[in-house]
Amino acid sequence: MGKNKSSKNKLIIISNRLPVTVSRKKNQIIIKESPGGLATGLRSLKQKKKVLFIGWPGYIPRNSREKKYIQECLINDHQCYPVFLSRPELEKYYYGFSNRTIWPLFHYFSSLSTFEELEWKSYQKVNQKFLHIIMETAEPDNTFWVHDYHLMLLPELIRKVFPESSIGFFLHIPFPSSEIFRILPWRTEILEGLLGADLIGFHTYEYARHFLSSSLRLLGYEHEFGSISINNRIVRVDNFPMGIDVEKNNRLLADPEVQRETEHCRKLLGEENKIILSVDRLDYSKGIPQRLKAFELFLSKNREWHEKTTYIMLCVPSRTKVSHYRLLKEEIDRLVGKINGRFGTASWTPVNYIYRSRPFKKLISLYSAADIALVTPVRDGMNLVAKEYVAAKKDHNGVLILSGTAGSAEELGEALIVNIHNKNEVVDAIKKALTMPQQEKISRMKIMRKRIMEYDIKHWTQSFIKSIEETKNIQASREHRKLNQHGKTEILSQYKKSKKRLLLFDYDGTLISFSKKPEDARPDKELKRLLISLSKKTNNHVVIISGRDRNTMEQWLGDINCSLVAEHGSWLKILPKGEWERQVSIPFQWKYRIMPILKNYESRVPGSFVEEKEFGLAWHYRNTSPELGKMRSHELYDNLNEFLANTSLQLMHGKKVIEVRIAGINKGVSADHFLRMKDWDFILALGDDWTDEDLFKALPEGAFSIKIGYGPTEAGFYIESPTACRALLRELSKS
Repeated sequence: MGKNKSSKNKLIIISNRLPVTVSRKKNQIIIKESPGGLATGLRSLKQKKKVLFIGWPGYIPRNSREKKYIQECLINDHQCYPVFLSRPELEKYYYGFSNRTIWPLFHYFSSLSTFEELEWKSYQKVNQKFLHIIMETAEPDNTFWVHDYHLMLLPELIRKVFPESSIGFFLHIPFPSSEIFRILPWRTEILEGLLGADLIGFHTYEYARHFLSSSLRLLGYEHEFGSISINNRIVRVDNFPMGIDVEKNNRLLADPEVQRETEHCRKLLGEENKIILSVDRLDYSKGIPQRLKAFELFLSKNREWHEKTTYIMLCVPSRTKVSHYRLLKEEIDRLVGKINGRFGTASWTPVNYIYRSRPFKKLISLYSAADIALVTPVRDGMNLVAKEYVAAKKDHNGVLILSGTAGSAEELGEALIVNIHNKNEVVDAIKKALTMPQQEKISRMKIMRKRIMEYDIKHWTQSFIKSIEETKNIQASREHRKLNQHGKTEILSQYKKSKKRLLLFDYDGTLISFSKKPEDARPDKELKRLLISLSKKTNNHVVIISGRDRNTMEQWLGDINCSLVAEHGSWLKILPKGEWERQVSIPFQWKYRIMPILKNYESRVPGSFVEEKEFGLAWHYRNTSPELGKMRSHELYDNLNEFLANTSLQLMHGKKVIEVRIAGINKGVSADHFLRMKDWDFILALGDDWTDEDLFKALPEGAFSIKIGYGPTEAGFYIESPTACRALLRELSKS
């Protein structure tokens, strides 16, 4: 399969299934475009750019000749590149890991999940198989959009091959809470696979929040407004509620055949008879047995509605070979028989049970005819049935009863929201829907329908692609500030030409990596050699500006011929005098009031500890559970911020530390002492967190400033890590 190089900047959409279906009928291969809303939405992108599809065609070729024929037809006629799967791969990758492990777990049915090593290995293998087709098809500047839980390893695999490419991923099912997700033995690999993308999309804010929580708790990645910094790359996490194909919906509603079918349905069941409708694929996540039990309770409590309402339950067969689904079908059959046997009469069947799929043309007639839609899944990523029902009510005459655990509940708040596990609540909602005043029905439905019409499937696809581009633009805008070889050359050139050099270095996170215990971050031999080498040069004045206490700095760095700044500027040791000078004078009684508050949080958050300095107190939470530490740090910050109002104390939230210190003391003020000493012709400042931003702001024009690590900064450049910082210092030392 050769590369399609006819167009650069292509959009390549990768999903488990292609938007076409391949089948065999009477010894003839049939290829048809899939009718689903997602396929329609994705195909709509072709209007703006060249789009290719990669996925399984839903068919296993009988021989190599048939395989080649299908491949050529798909590529030439449909721009679809097939990934052919064997029967063992389908069994282990698709029916196995995807649908016996991920599907139940992500829908909170952890007791139904299986964790088989062979199925996990097949999942890895098939994701690699998709990658091979991508490598044969794609170019580095292409945009990739990966879909759903079958391919959660693929973004990272693509990133390794095309590191500069734009990659989006969208999950069409829920993402569970971190407590559920961490049950998965391969949770780390799944998270890392997803984080290979530039943009990770979910249906709802709740699912995005769960993903961010898992990334923090399991991998230690913090986020700012839904953006995670990983290896100097931003990963954005956001919600994109999926819409429906509004154009198709409106076209069918205007179809005379659909209108006749709607009228026929109403007449068949009786004009005065109220129709309750549910449409589901056979799945334990849809809450079908719970719904039937609730309807049974409704009939037993409300005899006045007997022979005046009919429940049409359309159930589409699914995964009939899987034992859980066979048992579910048996339970549904039993419950329907029980209800119809208990309440039915010669002229009335309470539950009209339809166990087959219906074309959308027939389905929209049912939507139009139904007075009530009963959409009550136990858990659902979005549930487009709810949106299709709302879109079909052109006269706004209908009521939607919707489970609060369906993703669409976030958008359709005007529906009657219920808890499917509370039968009485569902019963009350059915009765309310049946007796709701006409004006209230119209008012609720009108609002929901307007929203559905605006945020359709095309809006969803286009907004996702636009967000990938925006994310890449953000990355590009920051990438130009990365210290590349050109920037290094400029710094080294200016350094060599200069006669009076001021070097201002932060310590922790800059010259040396963070340690779990602060006392373990003492300078190693190489760092001391570098600092001694730089400070020995007669043209250099080296200053180490740290938040550490002066005793530690003296013990670790006192034998180096450099100036030291302790506690962010509370103490200065300025060469050539070389004696510690206190920069503040304030009573110490405030410590006795703040210390109990910090000690309380130390006891509440295992792994945290309080550090007492001469002019400050610090609560460190680097060694705590990431999520707990982050939550408690915000809580402590808010409490202290209010407590310290109108005092001469300052509150600082640094990297995994909250510190209280004297106001007016910071690294920028400290640096000013040195900036005024001489007319420097070369200034270089290095720092890694927001406390160093004061230092960067204080620098004069023409100074070089470098942030260690990725993120918003006043610095002119950034580099990846303390290791990269050391490499720069080595080059300066050799100059």
